Amino acid sequence: MTKLSPIESEFATSEEAEAHDAWVRVKVEARLADNAPGIPHEEVMARMQGIIDRRQRD
Repeated sequence: MTKLSPIESEFATSEEAEAHDAWVRVKVEARLADNAPGIPHEEVMARMQGIIDRRQRD
């Protein structure tokens, strides 16, 4: 187990970093293989703006 510096990485060990990298790769590969339509940019931005607005009111 190789410890990592918090200056160099958000992960404590190289094993944690490698596990996260593998997880991300699986997610990206699954999405690239998925033929379902994506969410249009405008819809995503509207949803995010709604979240921001709600958080600012609270």
